[in-house]
Amino acid sequence: MKKHIPNLITLLNLFSGCVAVLFAVHGNLEYAAYFVFLGIFFDYFDGFAARMLHVQSELGLQLDSLADMVTSGVVPGVAMFQLLQWSTGSVMPENSGWDHLLIGEMNFLPFVGLCITLASAYRLANFNIDENQTSSFIGLPTPANTLLILSFPLILQFQNSDSMQHLVMNKWFLLILTALSCYMLNAKIPLFALKFKTFGFKENAIRYIFLILSVIMLITMQFMAIPLIIVTYVLLSLLTTVLKK
Repeated sequence: MKKHIPNLITLLNLFSGCVAVLFAVHGNLEYAAYFVFLGIFFDYFDGFAARMLHVQSELGLQLDSLADMVTSGVVPGVAMFQLLQWSTGSVMPENSGWDHLLIGEMNFLPFVGLCITLASAYRLANFNIDENQTSSFIGLPTPANTLLILSFPLILQFQNSDSMQHLVMNKWFLLILTALSCYMLNAKIPLFALKFKTFGFKENAIRYIFLILSVIMLITMQFMAIPLIIVTYVLLSLLTTVLKK
């Protein structure tokens, strides 16, 4: 019975992702983000449960990637599609359902946002066959990339900053962010994983430092902290690589 527990948690990730897709398609990126956060929570703990129960399996690995493809692949692509629509004035946030997509009247620029979904699919497929990513990552993990993308609608919603509002609603910023996202997902950059095999400080120093910095930034900057947390994650990983060499 216990061998099914991690897979059940993975399916909860998939369910959360499906709900997030429904919200994202209708332009409700706030609730889409909440369900993505829930899905990523399940995504972390399915692997943790598998390791704790010693029931890791090939089925679990494949199921995990399929669930991530929805929660951390489809959702950020649709979210960027919506953000690009808003930034170009194609449609206002309150009318973001896809009923208005009529051939001949649509703006094709927002579809560039779906490149994030394509890059996520390529990364997840490559991850499953790459034996060098068992204890660390090469390229930005899809959940981290999704947190980055979904943080911007929350910044728009809750951070009362005119400069951030103008930045997030700038189509060129969003296009650059899309390109950077696609690149980082598949870049040959080694990044540490937040997987604790033991809880000793010495062997997990970089993870504890990252978590402490993340908590401090979240408390002081709220949702604006999320992009900085992702940048910190990449910089700490690069620093770790340099120190090892």
